[in-house]
Amino acid sequence: MATLFSPAPTCAVPPVADPAGPVQKGALAGIAVLGAALVTYVGIAHGAKQAVLLALGIGLGVALFHSRFGFTSAWRQLVAVGNGTGVRAHAVLLGATATLFALVIGTGFGLFGTTPAPTAGPLGIGLVLGAFLFGIGMQLGGACASGTLFAIGGGQSTIVFTLFGFIAGSVIYTAGYPLVADLPALPAFVLADHVGWFGSWAVTIAVLGLIVLGSRWVQARRNPPPVDVPPSARGAARILRGSWPLWVGALVLAVLGAGVLVVSGGAWGVTSAFALWGAKALQVFGLHPETWAFWQQPSQAKMLAGPILADKNSLTDIGIMIGAAVAATAGGVWVLRGSIAWQTAVISVGGGILLGIGARLAGGCNIGAYLAGIASGSLSGWVWGLAALGGTWVGLVARRALGMGVPAPTDSVC
Repeated sequence: MATLFSPAPTCAVPPVADPAGPVQKGALAGIAVLGAALVTYVGIAHGAKQAVLLALGIGLGVALFHSRFGFTSAWRQLVAVGNGTGVRAHAVLLGATATLFALVIGTGFGLFGTTPAPTAGPLGIGLVLGAFLFGIGMQLGGACASGTLFAIGGGQSTIVFTLFGFIAGSVIYTAGYPLVADLPALPAFVLADHVGWFGSWAVTIAVLGLIVLGSRWVQARRNPPPVDVPPSARGAARILRGSWPLWVGALVLAVLGAGVLVVSGGAWGVTSAFALWGAKALQVFGLHPETWAFWQQPSQAKMLAGPILADKNSLTDIGIMIGAAVAATAGGVWVLRGSIAWQTAVISVGGGILLGIGARLAGGCNIGAYLAGIASGSLSGWVWGLAALGGTWVGLVARRALGMGVPAPTDSVC
């Protein structure tokens, strides 16, 4: 047991975090006031439920940034050099979320009159192809869905191009929806329908345990560089001025994600909001996406007809960016890059387009399809993860061909 929880081997001693810079007081105060004002406005205009969802999103952004909890980097490190640190953090997040989902959905506990429901997608070509494209897009765009939001909130201006491509790809999908609406697929498979919620939880935890053991075995064989660590305050100040250990971030994210389920009745999601933002933007310019087949579906039509600040995923997405900005300014690391090479911008947009198309094809992203699916005991979540891992490998090949950085065994950190 001690061996299982001891640090996995690396070819060098893990680095020590540099001291955090001074608190960026002016920016922190401004962002905090903006967040509080927006939560208040949403509560007055759209109700307490929407205000709570925005507040939960702010918490998610704080946790994502302080722990630098990434999916793109974790899979890149695993595939490129065999470092499974990030993937083991995924297992903690997935296991903790699955535990809370089983309790919430199994007991039917919900607030604001909601009834919590599992996330489960059909098993078909769209799921596999979409997740595969998403995996490529993550590596070219430099971020996943949640990573895009917290990186922008943290001041990484390059990722704005990824978000633009993300939204554009979502619009491309919705415009061409009739071409892919009837791709072959099998019905969704949810473990709880066959073995109950306790059985579903037990199977999920067992598989995650095997993944942890497998990642440690791979890491021991490949002896990779250690993962780099961001600047951090020391002692108790680390709570507010990061960086947090990955496992702490995973547990906090699981609790907040379960909060979204309890409040809204559905799991935390990200990318459906990008399609909505793109459609709203087109309407501003006098175009009519509401006439497209995708937006004429009853649930989608209702979403498009409503305000952005009443949409569940839009609220948590906006909250994540605000929360990440709060965490970044508190940690003294919020900064905007002055200039971005055009090649980087083009690749980021291209990666974002793949992310947007892939997420919509697969019925979700690393959060709405992968995390929520596995935590719900849905086979679709596992299929999504495997296909995205394959896309990650292709994405790393593409990064090398384009002259982009990829971790190597000879690096000091990965």
